[in-house]
Amino acid sequence: MSAAINEFRAVPLAGQHVTLLPLAMEHHDGLAEAAQDGELWRLWYTSVPAPDGMAAEIERRLKLQEAGLMAPFTVLDAAGQISGMTTYMNIDQANRRVEIGSTWYAARVQKTSLNTAAKLLLLTHAFEEQNCIAVEFRTHFFNQQSRRAIERLGAKLDGILRNHQRTKDGSLRDTCVYSIIAPEWPAVRLHLEWQLKKPR
Repeated sequence: MSAAINEFRAVPLAGQHVTLLPLAMEHHDGLAEAAQDGELWRLWYTSVPAPDGMAAEIERRLKLQEAGLMAPFTVLDAAGQISGMTTYMNIDQANRRVEIGSTWYAARVQKTSLNTAAKLLLLTHAFEEQNCIAVEFRTHFFNQQSRRAIERLGAKLDGILRNHQRTKDGSLRDTCVYSIIAPEWPAVRLHLEWQLKKPR
């Protein structure tokens, strides 16, 4: 394994059920439409951009990319329709760690194989191309749907950061921190591949 992480940047990643493209402003209309599916921005325990705030959110993520702090993607479903966003974030080049987060999907693709397929692509790239020693996932304590999805990936709970952040409504957030470490990756990969092959 390389002694240093390669430079993290968004590159096209494609699988059977999903395609991840580097985020671009040209994806705006599709992303705004995806966010309307389920009115995701109204969920109090997560942060999803409203359609009228999508341009600002794209600009925010692209600026963080320029600073080397984020590698953002637009998520497309198997039919090629824009279905959400995801990112590599909190990129720690020196310690070869990264977080997968700021992820949201249109309601129509939730509880399908899309999230598992997207995470398989992102984890494969992180561990096998970027030589990461660990990949983190973080979510609100009360976001049970997200916690279950992270646990289904095979990530383990490292701990809970209590009173970690203030949310957009001013309430305090307890953040659940999960991770997958490099020695666990071969088994996690087999598990994710099995999940994608089994009947739904």
